[in-house]
Order: sequence, then C-alpha cells, then structure tokens
Amino acid sequence: MTTNPDPRRRDPYAEFPGRAGRTFAESEAAWPPHRAARPGAPNIVVVLIDDMGYSDIGPFGSEIPTPTLDRLAENGLRLTNYHTMPLCSPARAALLTGLNPHRVGYSFVANADPGFPGYAMEIAEDIPTLPQLLHDEGYATFAVGKWHLVRDSASNAADDRANWPLQKGFDRYYGVLEGLTSLFHPHQLVRDNSPLDIDELPDDYYYTDDITDEAIGMITSLRAHDADKPFFLYVAHNAVHGPLQAKADDIARHRGRYDEGWDRLRDTRFAKQIADGLFPDDTRLPRRNFERGHEVGAWDDVPADTRELYARYMEVYAAMVDNIDQNLGRLTATLEELGELDNTIIVFTSDNGGTGEGGAEGTRAYFKRFVHHPGLPEEWNGDVDRELDLVGGPRSLVHYPRGWGMASNTPFRLYKGQTYAGGVRVPFVVSWPAGLPRDAADDGIRPQYQYVTDVLPTLLGLAGLEHPAERRGVPTQEPDGVPFTSVLADPSAASTHLEQYSEMTGNRSYYRHPYKLVTQHQFGADYDDGEWALYDIVRDPTEIDDLAADLPDVVKELSEAWEAAAWRNGVFPLADASGALVLRHPDEELLRRPVRILAGTPEVERYRSAKLVSFRDFEAAIAIDRHGADDAGVLLSHGDQGGGYSVYVEDGRLWFAYNEYGVLHEIDAGPLSAGPHVVTLRAHTRPRFRWDFTVAVDGTDVAWLEGVHLLIGMAPLQGISVGVDRKSPVSWPVYERHGSFRYTGTLRAVTYTPGPSAAYDPETVIRTLREAAATYE
Repeated sequence: MTTNPDPRRRDPYAEFPGRAGRTFAESEAAWPPHRAARPGAPNIVVVLIDDMGYSDIGPFGSEIPTPTLDRLAENGLRLTNYHTMPLCSPARAALLTGLNPHRVGYSFVANADPGFPGYAMEIAEDIPTLPQLLHDEGYATFAVGKWHLVRDSASNAADDRANWPLQKGFDRYYGVLEGLTSLFHPHQLVRDNSPLDIDELPDDYYYTDDITDEAIGMITSLRAHDADKPFFLYVAHNAVHGPLQAKADDIARHRGRYDEGWDRLRDTRFAKQIADGLFPDDTRLPRRNFERGHEVGAWDDVPADTRELYARYMEVYAAMVDNIDQNLGRLTATLEELGELDNTIIVFTSDNGGTGEGGAEGTRAYFKRFVHHPGLPEEWNGDVDRELDLVGGPRSLVHYPRGWGMASNTPFRLYKGQTYAGGVRVPFVVSWPAGLPRDAADDGIRPQYQYVTDVLPTLLGLAGLEHPAERRGVPTQEPDGVPFTSVLADPSAASTHLEQYSEMTGNRSYYRHPYKLVTQHQFGADYDDGEWALYDIVRDPTEIDDLAADLPDVVKELSEAWEAAAWRNGVFPLADASGALVLRHPDEELLRRPVRILAGTPEVERYRSAKLVSFRDFEAAIAIDRHGADDAGVLLSHGDQGGGYSVYVEDGRLWFAYNEYGVLHEIDAGPLSAGPHVVTLRAHTRPRFRWDFTVAVDGTDVAWLEGVHLLIGMAPLQGISVGVDRKSPVSWPVYERHGSFRYTGTLRAVTYTPGPSAAYDPETVIRTLREAAATYE
C-alpha cells in the first residue's frame, strides 16, 4: 500500500479501520458507524396554522368544536403568553431556525426582493434549520403543506431549488410553496422537489384532507421499513388563510352559529377565557378596534340585509377550523394505532394572529380585495355578487369582514401585520404524555412570556439535543431563541425570554418585562418618537392604558434598545413611501422576454406567468390545425375562479372567456373553419386599471371585450396552460360541460409577447420617480 501526497486524490485506504489485503481471505472488513437517534427518542410533530387568532380553538376560548385539541390541552400544556411575528414567512423562518427573522433574511413575506440583507428570502448555509439538525441526529424528516420560505420568483421548476424544503433538511415534502392557494384546486402542488402536472382533481378533493393523507402515508411508510427511527413531521396548513373555503358538510354544522354577530362572539369567548384561567379576573376587554384603517363597527349597525352574508363568512371560517381539528384527530389516531402517541411531542400554534385583510365588508372576490395600489380608481369595488350557497365553495374566493378578525383575536387589539397583541399573540398547545406528565395540581396553563424563536431550542432540548456550534465544518449562527423546557416542567418557573424586538412594515415593538413599547405605524408616515405607546402587559395584557406620557424615561430606554436591536439584527432599512418593496432583482426583466410554450408543456408557474401580462399590454399567438368540425377544447388558459382568461373551441366556434375576479364574460368569436390557423389574443391597457381585449384569426379581428378590470396582485393565481384548463377553471360553465377540456386537434404552441407597461405599473412609477430624482442630484 502506498500513500499519495496529492491532496486532490485521497488514498482510499487512509482512514479505513479494517485491513485490506489482495484477497478477501487476507482482509478484515469494517463498516462506518451508522448514525441513529438515541433509543427512545421522541417523535416531534409541529402543526402550524396560518392566520389563526388567539381565541379560535376550544382550549383558548372558542365555541368551534375542537375535540382533538381539547384532549391534547387537557393532557398537555397551554402557553397563554406565547408571541410570534406579525406575518407568515418571518414567523416560519424564526420557528424553523431559532433566529430572529431579519437575521435569516425574512423581514417580510417571501414575495419581495428589494435588495437588502433583511429581505434576502434565503436561509444561509450557516443557519441550520430544525429538520437539518434533527436529521443529523438520526431523525426522519417530513413536511406537508405551506412552505413560503422560497421567494415567489424562485418557485418555478427552472430555479436551483436551494431554498425548497428538501434542500433545507426534509426527506419528503408535499404541498404548496407559496403563501396561499385554493383549498379545492391548489394552483401548484409540489411533491418532494418537483411540481406536479395535474389536469383534474377528484370531485371531493380538499387540500387540508390531502396533506393530512400524505402526512399519515409518510409516517406509516416509515414504520413499515423501520420500527424505531424517530421522525419530525411539520404540518403547515394553508388554512385558515384566505381565500376562505370549506367543505359543504363542515359549513352546514355551523349554520346559524354566528347570527348574533362579532360583538356577542367576542364577549362570549372572553368570558370563557377568564373562566378557564387564561387571564386574571380583572383583565379588561378593549373597545372595538378603532385605529385608522382598521375600524370595526357595532354588529347592530350592520344593515339587516347583509347580516346573513356576514354570518356565512364566519360559518365558513369555523368550518375550516373544525376540519383542521378533524384531520389532527386522524393524525393522532394513526400515532395511537402505532403505539407512539405517548412518546410524540405535538406542538400546535399559529404563524401570526387573525387578519383584517377582508376589509370592513368582507369580500367574495378575494384577489380583487387583495390589491393594494394607491392609484386604484374610485369605481374599483373589492367585491362581486355571489349567491349565498356558493360562498365558501370552489366557485368563490372569499374573506370575512375584519369584525370577525377582531373576534378571532379576542381579547387583543388589531390584527396580523401589526405588532400589537392581536398580530403576535397566538394559541400554543404542547403535548408529550411520556415526557411532560402533568401533576394533579397543575392546570397546564403557562402565562410566562415566550417567543417563536424559542421553539427550536426547546424541541431540541426535549429531544435531548443541543444546538451545535458548527455543522459540517462550518460555524453556525448563534440562535436568538432560548429553551423554555423549565417553564414546561414547572408552572412557577420564570420566563426564559426576557427581551424581544419586533418589526413589520414599520410597525415596531420592544418587550422588556413588564413593559412593551409598540407603534401602530401609518405606512408612508415619518418615523418619530411620538408614535410610541407603552403598556405594562403584566397588569394590562390587552394593551389599553398607554403609559408613554407618564413614563418618558422608560420610553426613551426601550426605544433606544429597539434601535440597537434593529441594527444588530438587520432590520434597516424600514419600509417607507419610496416604493422600494415593489422593486425586484434586475434579472427578473428576463422573465418578460417573449416565450414560446409548446403543447404538452406542464403548467407555467404563477409568478413566471404573471410577469408576461401584469400591468401591461400583451399578445398570445396560438398556432393550431383544425382537422374537422369535431375538434374542440381549450387552446389557452391562464387563471381560475378568482380571475383569469381562456380561449377555447366548442361546437365549431371560437370563444374567449374572461373571469373578472369572479364575474364571467364569455365572447363568441364566430365559427372556426378546418385547417391551420393562428388565433391571437391581444390585450391593451387603458387608464383606470382596465384592459381592452381583441381576438383575431389569421390576422383578422373577430371579437372584442373592452374596459374590463386588469388582473393584478395575486391574480391570476393559476399559471398558463396550453391546450387545457387545468384544476380550477376560468369558466365554470365550460368546466361543468367538459372538465379540463383538452384540445383534440393539433395545437403546436402559444407564443406570448409582452408589450409596454401601463403608466400605473408600480415598478414603472417607482423607476420613473427615481430617474427624475437622479436628474436633480
């Protein structure tokens, strides 16, 4: 045996602990050690709900039946003073890394790229995730549901997938990479590392059921192959994020439950919270949200003819919560059948508080209400007409009025997006019968302040593991979270998290026991000391009595602490009226080049598709060959029931369908003869956020649709398909007649050619202002 000094050619025998001779008879075998978890290591299940408020489950005051969570809380623990981030991607980054989210690069949801470290939307290699750390210690790691830790522009099949779930420590993944989707027709399902190419889903499909089926399959498959290996399962529900959609049977169980309105609901939930010991008896319920842009009126003032619709919105929401609990019940039943429920740590919580995004009236056109642009014309209505029995089903994309969001966050003020308690205090239930048994005198309530970054070190601690100082030879970033295992074990233990900053789009807070300094920042306003309010959240957990004028020294001390923490964690720059959040990496201009999409191409991803049409003129040229009068089907589709357009052939005639956020326009473009044709759809922007459409056949205009509202924001949610209308259809009548309606003739390709942007395109506006400013510098 010879040694080789060349460092690029390692001696294959250099570190072999056995003996290698010229034959097996002269040799002694040896195997590298197999990494396995310690015997008896617990399984870990984290169930993360999206946009669920503090009071939405039974153990935290809700009237919604949640028997599975009731059982977990009865045998486990409730953290009643648990805090998270005000928005989803930052909360998920903090939970899965144990670091403050700005340090990880998630100052905002993963739908921005303004070019600053806090907005990188990428988890660096020296920041190990919880699944990576557990996988290193012999755990199987599974994830289902919402990811939202990859930038929307990197959610397509051409990306390097560096921040997709499998690259961040999961063995298997099934779900939706983005922040929201239709629960009846999810727009892009991903299995492991690949988007799935699906034309139609079963008639009884429901996403919450589907991801639970997948989670159960992952666990049972593991146990069929390995009886001992512990697992980490991350169940990240897209529910109860908008658009609100629920199964008809689930909605029916809640019919009439909310007819008395949000004021009555809030009072009832608060009374139950006090009776259950979640708050001291002298805790006060704040008046209805009154802050500018977030106001809630009295239910008694809601017009009588709209109360049935408003109540229906909340029935749909309750049905979604109900369904989550049902599916958690199926998951825990599987664990019980395997004999592993007692040795499984189950955490149930939410990424942030309940939302006010439905506006004062709610909406049956979620994506139209979701549009935020300062130049929207007065006639832009964030709602469409829909029959009541369609609300909550697959044909409607709805959200409740913010009065229900206020009730969701009982007893706290404000909503998701704010650093007041309504945005950041959420339910937290943890159960581990084998490792966290409860003394008979222990009611299971833990009122100590803890923060989302504490979840990772706590779970590692419960599993008997430590956060490593280095991983694979690379020093790891210091975690910000601290374990609260002592709090779980002893109700009288002190909180382990003593200070915490928070920031979201200029809303800020700083906690240092017992005070919380907080702002409700008006977007675009100056940042000044007059914004700060101060509360003693031990005596006043619902943030009613502002002490800022009485304790200016405390305000000064905590505001300076916030400033120092902001620099240390990469919070700056703060969002302002400059529009920087709209800007994207210059390379994204490449996504607006003309593209030829061949027939048979899988659906083009949402963001890529939007870049071809959003806020601009565009042309789509469809090259087909009709063999005869029977050739029929969809030539092109882009979008779904929330908004989109399609071109199709039916009964020998060419049709153009435009779904204007739920209002369907169907235009007869006349007969289409046999033979080769180029069908061209042209869109031209006009003032006041409108499009004019023209359909041409072989260069001759044959049909027109004028003055319809642009599809912007998250619409169209579903991407471009050629020769079929996949999953959620643009035209529901066509879907009822033909399903996904694949074209039966010859369709060669569709060529998209983006044209000039509208003057009100946000990126165009910002670039124009910056160029003008540069002229005078």
